[in-house]
Amino acid sequence: MSNLQTIGYWNPGQTPAAMGADALMAAIPQFRQPGYVVRDPNTGHIGLGLGGQPTLGGGTGGSYELMAALPALYPEWLGDRSFCEVHGVRYAYVSGAMANGIATTQLVIAMARAGMLGFFGAAGLMADKVEAAIDVIEKELGVDGPSWGSNLIHSPNEPDLEEDVVDLYLRRGVRRVSASAYMGLTSSVVRYAARGLTLDAQGKVQRKNYVFAKISRPEVARHFMAPAPEAMLKALVLEGKLTEQEAALARRVAGAEDIIVEADSGGHTDSQAMPALLPIISRLRDELTARHGFERPIRVGAAGGLGTPTAVASAFAMGAAFVLTGSINQAAVESGLSPEGRIMLAGAGLADVDMAAAADMFELGVKLQVLKRGTMFTQRANRLYEVYNAYESLEAIPAPVAARLEKEIFRASLAEIWAETARFWEHRDRREIDKANADPKHKMALCFRWYLGQSSRWAIVGRSERRMDYQIWCGPAMGSFNDWSKGTFLEEPEQRRAAQMALNLLEGAASITRAHQLRTYGVPVPAAAFGFTPRPLAQTPQR
Repeated sequence: MSNLQTIGYWNPGQTPAAMGADALMAAIPQFRQPGYVVRDPNTGHIGLGLGGQPTLGGGTGGSYELMAALPALYPEWLGDRSFCEVHGVRYAYVSGAMANGIATTQLVIAMARAGMLGFFGAAGLMADKVEAAIDVIEKELGVDGPSWGSNLIHSPNEPDLEEDVVDLYLRRGVRRVSASAYMGLTSSVVRYAARGLTLDAQGKVQRKNYVFAKISRPEVARHFMAPAPEAMLKALVLEGKLTEQEAALARRVAGAEDIIVEADSGGHTDSQAMPALLPIISRLRDELTARHGFERPIRVGAAGGLGTPTAVASAFAMGAAFVLTGSINQAAVESGLSPEGRIMLAGAGLADVDMAAAADMFELGVKLQVLKRGTMFTQRANRLYEVYNAYESLEAIPAPVAARLEKEIFRASLAEIWAETARFWEHRDRREIDKANADPKHKMALCFRWYLGQSSRWAIVGRSERRMDYQIWCGPAMGSFNDWSKGTFLEEPEQRRAAQMALNLLEGAASITRAHQLRTYGVPVPAAAFGFTPRPLAQTPQR
């Protein structure tokens, strides 16, 4: 190491340079102080200096040779600064929009007050319930208070519902939506994104509404990172849903400027590996930005598998503009999941997840990732899909098979389940009943979807007699979070507050980032420095 270049020298204050594993372990977490990579000229050992007096240039007037200087590092500086500036948040950290209100108003409010962005879980809720949630959030945060958002889920079977929710968001001034389950742009998404586009005094396009597009495939990302289709813009103008100016400006911007790259996650997932997926989407962003000449940046964030500071630090190291957590927030006390469900999540290990038939795309055979430990939902949901594939109607199901379904899964006769299902669709969308009466296979699908839909609600309300049927969306991040928090205050379900969980992940990510910086400058960083133990954290002063 004797051939290393020096840039000056460093005199310590009252604390000598940290040399050796124990001293480095104590010094590395002090990343909010400027750090100095120094070498002892007598021993040749390299370590970390904090405070003291650095002097640039030649000479030998110091106790240590100065090899490099690192500025202070803050969790607020992780990620893309434009994300925080555009969305008015302190941290580049987002809590995801877990459906059926599991991402509650309380969770959104807690995240906003902590300087982070939270999305309300509007998927699966009718527009009136979503509006009631908006009322609560605005009452607590104020109309012009901290930033927040709400979910907009693609509803190919209920396009009117999707339109109603967009109407509501535009009417109530919801400025950020998390668009999920989309395979491309729809007129609803385009209308929301383009509404309110204007030019400022310098002739630059300014947005009013922001779409966060959740994607896991490049072919889907491509749609959102391009201008809206021309035919769609023209149709919206003809329908009076966009002005000519809004359509013209929509041709100059991407449909979504915040892309959520979703790796292996709870719920719907393609089980992608983040290190493989994120670079592909980032390069695609660069390609499309250059091709379309976008002046406004497109930010690519990371989601899926982020249950530890190490995972969060690695996402930022790969260039993620922001990070989004989902599964772990279900275990927070602010989530809409029942206390019993949160206890089940707190006991989950890395392998305690499995794929089960999804309610919203049941007929297509789409599956989603759920908690396996402590529930029989996976086996039962997949059994229903097997029966659906094997028979053409409820009447065609052999009596022994039907009897077993009624006893073990439905706990009621199939006739009773159809009656309850019909009552539901009578109020929600009468067309589904008409379709079922004309198509026995569709009738069977609706009955089986009754179980899939109810199972998630049982987990939310805490129907203890249905505990073995709980459908809890969960990815492997939950297991890694539980392993990381074991033996700390965050191990207990009642201590898992969303902001504390987020602050610990960010604090730990900053500490790990500092350890990595030092190692790249030749400091013999102990392996233990790449870990972080959760601790109660107060918010630090604004930077």
